[in-house]
Amino acid sequence: MPQGAAAVPLTVAVVGSGPSGFYAAASLLEQHDVPVRVDMYERLATPWGLVRSGVAPDHPKIKAVSSVYAAIAAHENFRFFGNVDVGKDVTREELIARYDAVLYAVGAQTDRRLGIPGEDLPGSESAVDFVGWYNGHPDYAHLTFDLSGERGVVIGAGNVALDVARILCSPHERLSRTDIADHALDALRACALKEVMVVGRRGAAQAAFTTAELRELPEFTESGVDVDPAEVAEQEGEEALSRLVKRNLAVMRGYAQNPVPAGARRVALRFQRTPLEIRGDGRVEEIVFARNALKVGDDGWVSAVDTGERETVPTSLVLRAVGYKGRSIEGLPFDDRRGVIPNVNGRVEGVEREYVAGWIKRGPTGIIGTNKKCAGETVARLLADVADGTLRRHDRGAAFDPVGEIDTWLRGRQPHLVTEEGWRLIDAVERSSGESAGRPRVKRVLTDELLDIALERRIAS
Repeated sequence: MPQGAAAVPLTVAVVGSGPSGFYAAASLLEQHDVPVRVDMYERLATPWGLVRSGVAPDHPKIKAVSSVYAAIAAHENFRFFGNVDVGKDVTREELIARYDAVLYAVGAQTDRRLGIPGEDLPGSESAVDFVGWYNGHPDYAHLTFDLSGERGVVIGAGNVALDVARILCSPHERLSRTDIADHALDALRACALKEVMVVGRRGAAQAAFTTAELRELPEFTESGVDVDPAEVAEQEGEEALSRLVKRNLAVMRGYAQNPVPAGARRVALRFQRTPLEIRGDGRVEEIVFARNALKVGDDGWVSAVDTGERETVPTSLVLRAVGYKGRSIEGLPFDDRRGVIPNVNGRVEGVEREYVAGWIKRGPTGIIGTNKKCAGETVARLLADVADGTLRRHDRGAAFDPVGEIDTWLRGRQPHLVTEEGWRLIDAVERSSGESAGRPRVKRVLTDELLDIALERRIAS
């Protein structure tokens, strides 16, 4: 370790303010072996990542985890710099020059495509865009979705697919009691859909739903769930399935065996279908599926095999929910197939002093809590690198003031910073707006007015 480095706190820039970023900050700040200062950089003016802009508005209990992150943000050695786009407002090289380590927790910011003809027709959309739209994410607030047809099709067999279907099928009165974005609530009021079909490529046993999401569908949509009994029939070898899969099958078999009359809209679950083509004259009118058989390999993996049978489904809306994918960061290695930055236990391969956590590290898998262990592993690697000298810290001496030096540089580069006090004020304004409207909280698009309030508070302070 360079002379004087032990007297100066380890400075770490965390890029990204979602769960993995905050769990990484907590792991750094809660350990006592090395004094640490953490600065968090966020492209948006507000933190929480997918907890704020990805969790469905009718799942407020999941969003409650943000209180944990708020407590982390209150630590005396933590600072938040919002409205700063790393790569645009400041460069990666500038961060490396000013911090002992940079940890990227930028998530998986794009969606995977189907790669089929007609995918770019109007009416064929990304579920990532749709989720950002109804959650008030400023990148997606300008979008519009044609909900005037009678059927929508969601491609995917995970919780995002169920979220999208549930939001489309939920009664307006129920949605109005959530923090869904106002523009989405207004658009969904006029939704004419009568059925939303959720389609998986493999079988019901291979779907990635959680049991809670499956069970709540009738309650939240006030309707029955349509399941084909043949697609959830008992198969040989079910005793070897996990408890989660057995629970999911039990729920779906219950829907198939005890059908409930459809309400104004219903969710239909369909399996063993692969989308081949989206057709339409100027916009989506139908989607063609291959019907699949299931084949179990020697390793136990279940594959979907095209039987040659085709099925054409009329629809005016197709939403692909087949997974998220990370974006590359200029100057860092990138695995385009997996959509991750190659790393060993969180240390980026082939570079010094740069680390990753969360989806950009491991891919879009797991639940919110999975990021805690993932971030902890990365921080353990970072601290071990400090201890053995692999991470070569800047030699700045005991008189170095990291707060003052970074403040001076950053305010010169990006004057429109939103600090912790600023985003807390934005949050308070949103909450008060929700109370006045009789809603638990209004998730609003970040307007120039709100941003000005946050910036004025920072300047005044």
